[in-house]
Amino acid sequence: MTNQELRIYAPTAIVGYGYKEESFQRAMEREPHVIAADGGSTDPGPNYLGMGKAFVGRDAAKRDLTGMLIAGHDRKAPVIVGTSGTAGGDAHLQWTREIVEEIARENGLHFKIALIHSEQDKGYVSDKLGEGRVKPLWPMGPLSSETVDRSSNIVAMAGVEPYIEALGNGAQVILCGRSDDAAIFASMPIKEEFDPALGWVAGKLLECGAACTVPRQKYGSEGLIVSVREDHVLVEAPHPGLSCTPLSVGTFFLHENETPLYHQEPSGVLDLSGLQFEAVDDQRVKITGARFVPSEQYTVRLEGVEFLGYRSICVATTRDPVLVECIDGYIESIEAITRQRVEGLGIEEDQYKLVYRVIGKDSVMGSREPVKELKTHELGVILEAVAPTQDTANEIVGIARQAAKNGHYEGKLCDEGCFTFPYSPSDIPVGPVYRFNMLHTVEVDDPLEMFPIEYVEV
Repeated sequence: MTNQELRIYAPTAIVGYGYKEESFQRAMEREPHVIAADGGSTDPGPNYLGMGKAFVGRDAAKRDLTGMLIAGHDRKAPVIVGTSGTAGGDAHLQWTREIVEEIARENGLHFKIALIHSEQDKGYVSDKLGEGRVKPLWPMGPLSSETVDRSSNIVAMAGVEPYIEALGNGAQVILCGRSDDAAIFASMPIKEEFDPALGWVAGKLLECGAACTVPRQKYGSEGLIVSVREDHVLVEAPHPGLSCTPLSVGTFFLHENETPLYHQEPSGVLDLSGLQFEAVDDQRVKITGARFVPSEQYTVRLEGVEFLGYRSICVATTRDPVLVECIDGYIESIEAITRQRVEGLGIEEDQYKLVYRVIGKDSVMGSREPVKELKTHELGVILEAVAPTQDTANEIVGIARQAAKNGHYEGKLCDEGCFTFPYSPSDIPVGPVYRFNMLHTVEVDDPLEMFPIEYVEV
């Protein structure tokens, strides 16, 4: 590494999504100083944090990590993974660690791992709450001690500081729990005293692999190289069929941000109001004009989940034109029948949740859907029950399925079923259900206090 340029390579958007071997080898020819990738997201929902499971398959994650670890080991380049194992809890961090250690044994690799723990103790969060140092993020309300107590898992989102600490202590492989996406990649340039704004810009671009290139997703999940220099960053895709353009790079800064101009990070605000994009050639773009404004108070984001019960679903379809036209009234009638039968089993209405999701009519936006006219010849309906036990959820969805299959509606020409069921068994036990109950920030005195680091020689 030189103090003139730091090259960071993200081979894929998320560990387990894959990458082309040809692109990876082409990127290695550029001799990256850091090989890093995001390992997860909240996009798959709260269950992965609550259940301690990964969103990607183990074999897929191992395949991606194998190439990264061997390449980093051979080049003495740090390998960094953030939000390990999808949700970044201790179970996810351990899952990723076991894969990494398995790869090391199978390939004769030797390195020092830093494990950055992000899972939080309820007592710590309660203490911060009592001190008035916890604030809600939209759309949450103020956090209560009862909510903290109900939480099954709480993680904090690491900034660059834990990564910098681990790098400074000689870690060659860093596995972090829940992490700010951009911090995974911004940590090394900030450690090496490049302009923090350029480090954060690099992190923003790298966090989703080749998402800022065109044609996007033509070749599946692909990688990206960002070179951080004294007064600018240079972004390029190693795949010869992909290009970075000022438009493709510029529009990516709209991604997952409340405003394209000001991006809030744990330690401050990345000000992009003066950002400039310049095409260097057909594949590379130069970026200048970013500023980073430090905050007076360091804040860390909390994410928590709580257990709700167990879910069972049934998928049904219909192309009866009469039923398609009267589907709303029909759903109301069969729901009433279902609730009456469930009550007869001694199950109170406040003990379960029953949902009918009509695919093809308001299933995405619900009552906010502006298109009111129905133009379709067929519909799908997902029947869903959530209850305290899996057996109860199964029983409720079975009652709902029978009611939906044989109910009556005006214009029905037979007494047989009006829905078809594409799966057998038709009633599908899904398992535990969680919901996010915490999306808040906590004020801290030390950026490292929520992120203990464990070092392991492999």
